[in-house]
Amino acid sequence: MAWHSERSPRIAFLGTGAQGASIGADFALAGLDVTFIEQWPEHVTAIRERGITVNLPSRTINARVPALHLCQVAEIRQPFDIVFLVVKAYDTKWCCQLIEPCLAPDGFVVGLQNGMTHEDIADVVGRERTIGAVIEIASNMFTPGMTNRQNDPETSWFALGAVDPAMQPRVEAVAELLRNSGTVEVTDDIRSAKWMKLVVNAAELIPSAIIDLPLADAARAPGMLDIMRAAGYEAMQAALADGATITPIIGMPPVTTNHPDRYVDQIFEEVLKTFSQPDTLTTSLQDWRKGRRAEIREVNGFVVETLKRFGQSAPINQRVVEVALAIENGELQAHPSNIELLTAAT
Repeated sequence: MAWHSERSPRIAFLGTGAQGASIGADFALAGLDVTFIEQWPEHVTAIRERGITVNLPSRTINARVPALHLCQVAEIRQPFDIVFLVVKAYDTKWCCQLIEPCLAPDGFVVGLQNGMTHEDIADVVGRERTIGAVIEIASNMFTPGMTNRQNDPETSWFALGAVDPAMQPRVEAVAELLRNSGTVEVTDDIRSAKWMKLVVNAAELIPSAIIDLPLADAARAPGMLDIMRAAGYEAMQAALADGATITPIIGMPPVTTNHPDRYVDQIFEEVLKTFSQPDTLTTSLQDWRKGRRAEIREVNGFVVETLKRFGQSAPINQRVVEVALAIENGELQAHPSNIELLTAAT
């Protein structure tokens, strides 16, 4: 990478919602060369006029960052060395197709996303230019130009790993940049790390959204914790069937149990304890309250399809998918009474 010795890297954040904007603001305040690329017009306008404001638990920060509309990507002349992709999993491929002409030949796209998106990124930009990532931050955004991040950098966590093993020695340089926003671990097995995150996402994101409650309240609702854990257990079965290794994530200590279900419990407990506030809404519930679709097929649906490939079933995740799609299709409303619909699958 030329920027190691000659200049600072040119960095883009493609997708500057709650997560991307807060991380990008940390980069800007660290003096890095950062550009925001965003699809929400009012958000771009607000950033241009007032900068990006991030409300953290301990303080509020504001950063001035160049912000481009998606329609301005074709105007970019100088390529980016690193593109942090922080969009919904279902938007991965088209966003990579959009930005690939603006990526340096030896640059990277880093997928700071839920789901197994590293393969989708690699399909577009090449395995040698893809870094898989795991992100654990709770945040929300409802006002243009302002994000509410519920984790200070001290309790924000990331993992990075190259998709092409030959590129792994270069990952540390990217990790050093990302450490402006939290703890970063570099792993040789990013695929397993991303599976472990999908396991906990399957348990928390859509199930809690279905009953229209913050994550902590959902976990306390009668019968709901068992349902959420069961979704996670099935996801772990899918991960292991797909060749993943039980791997510690989100700063947890090395694996202390070989029992897959117990490890699911440990991950879920850590998320509730360290990475959630009493009012934390999962990204899926935020999506629904904004009238947007959630990552149903990319998380719980991925579990169902993976186990199906191996001749196994995932009845809890299948039921989660069915109920969630009924909500998105307007046939049902997100409500605590939906616990009964999920229980029917157990």
